[in-house]
This record gives sequence, C-alpha cells and structure tokens, in this order.
Amino acid sequence: MRKTLLLVAGVMITATLFFSCQQDNAAGPEVSKAVLDQIWKLGYQIDDVQKIEEGYLVEGDIILTEQDLLGQGDYLKLRIGETEQYRTTNQVTGLPRVITVSLDNQLANIPGYSAAVTECLARYNAESLQLTFNFVGASGGQIHFKKQPGNYLASAGFPSGGNPYPLIKLNSNQIGSGTSATFINFCASIMAHEMGHCIGLRHTDYYNRAISCGGAPVNEGDGGVGAILIPGTPATATNAANSYMLSCVSLNQNRPFNNDDQVALDYLY
Repeated sequence: MRKTLLLVAGVMITATLFFSCQQDNAAGPEVSKAVLDQIWKLGYQIDDVQKIEEGYLVEGDIILTEQDLLGQGDYLKLRIGETEQYRTTNQVTGLPRVITVSLDNQLANIPGYSAAVTECLARYNAESLQLTFNFVGASGGQIHFKKQPGNYLASAGFPSGGNPYPLIKLNSNQIGSGTSATFINFCASIMAHEMGHCIGLRHTDYYNRAISCGGAPVNEGDGGVGAILIPGTPATATNAANSYMLSCVSLNQNRPFNNDDQVALDYLY
C-alpha cells in the first residue's frame, strides 16, 4: 500500500490502495482562479488544492498561507528535467539553534506515536547539524505535532521569518497505530518528512512525482519560480534510493535518511 505524502505528497492509484495527504478531487469552488494562478506562479502544482484553516494545502502536504501567496520570498528558478534534492528560499536562521518539539496528547495516547517522535528526532540529532531538536512534551514546541482528520495523511509548511513552520498535522486514522518496530519506523518516516518541510526542504521528486507515486509524470514547469537545487545531490531521483523526502511512500515503509538526504541536510544546516 503506498501513501502519498500527501504523505502527503502524491496521489496514488495502483492495484493497491494509496493513501493521499491531499484531496482526491479537483480544487473546489472555494479556491478561486486568482488564488490558483498565484499558487502556480509560486511554482507549485495546482491540482487538488484544498482550502484549509491556515491557507491552502498544495502538493498533498504543503501548506501555503495568505502571506506566502504574496510571493514575498526570494524565489529562484527550478532546474527542469532533473530531480535532485530541493530546498526553498526560506530556511531556519540563527544557527546553531535548538528547536523544541511537542506532541499533542491525542497523538501521544495512540500506540506508537510517542516512540515514533523519539525515533524521528534521533534521526535528525544523529546528523550533528547546527539544528538540533529537543522534545518538550505535550505542548509549547516550536514545532508541534497535532492530531487532525481530513483528506490528507499529513501536512506542514515552510519556514518563515527564520523560524521553522510551527505545526505538523497527522491524520492518525490514515497512518494507523501500533507498537511494532515496523510501524514506529513508518510513522517516524512520516514525521521526519514533514519536519523536512518545516525546515525548508521540498520533495526530492518535485518535478516528476510519478517517480515515487506512479501514474502519469507530473512536470509543472517552473512557472517563473520554483525550488532550488542543493549542490552535491544526484542528477536523477529514483524510488529505489528511498529518499525520505520523496512524495509518496508505501504502507509500513521505513525511510531513514539516505546518503543524499544527509548531504542535503549537511549543506543547509
């Protein structure tokens, strides 16, 4: 079973069931053409855009606020035709820095989620970055994991004002629960993926999400703006490479950081 990170990161329709962190329907009438045009100009796909409380959910698991739509960032053109690790122009500043992380009690009470957040933070802290992550309990974290139902698996946004995006929503009804190492690593992979967005990473297969999600290739074009190539990462993305920032993931799949993910994290932080 494959999940899109939508998983939110890509929609899947194969012989097995795909979970999608984004809505399966086309953008509803509440998303105006003007908003869709602005999202496209910022370099994002405009299929399946959802209106949510914080703004708009795009590409399955990325939140754009109204401020984001104003296009106040220093966006650079995407290199089309290649699929390397990508970052946004927005990054966490004030390095070295400790980022606090909290886990909603509703999630903490579900089997596996407390262990998963511990594993997630351990993966980042093992990289000896200038960003380290400290768990502070049920509330008050600069990045907070919250239980949230919906038509997506998980969601997060990008840094703003030098700070990480503060909220990650997890749809535990779709992700599931359990105390096995298999489930804990799977859940930790989802958490780490969304934290990757919070600190400024885009999907590894941004230009062609069919690489991890299957289906028809999706190449957005640059729309005049886009994601920024991280030097030292490969010229092509493959599902076999198993980057934790690929758009889609299979059910119970573990995605620890691969070598290219480590290069990307080390370059940024």
